[in-house]
Amino acid sequence: MSWFVYVLLNGAGVAYTGITTDLEDRLRRHNRGQGAKFTRGRGPWRLIHSEGPLEHGEALRRESAIKKDRAFKAGLKAARIDRAGE
Repeated sequence: MSWFVYVLLNGAGVAYTGITTDLEDRLRRHNRGQGAKFTRGRGPWRLIHSEGPLEHGEALRRESAIKKDRAFKAGLKAARIDRAGE
């Protein structure tokens, strides 16, 4: 089975990182309040980054690395803000 690592962003600039086998379905579930407890009531969410397909263990390791890498997430957020101003 193929896994994907993803980063979501909401309107308040809060990022969420997770893994899934189906990016579109997972985003829909987050936006319906059926995703992770952290994302409930904080949407709407939009996908700003994804990686994959990966093996499950590799996806878990990459998710952990992204969660710890504040500079990486800050760069993703900055890129989104820059694009919004175009």
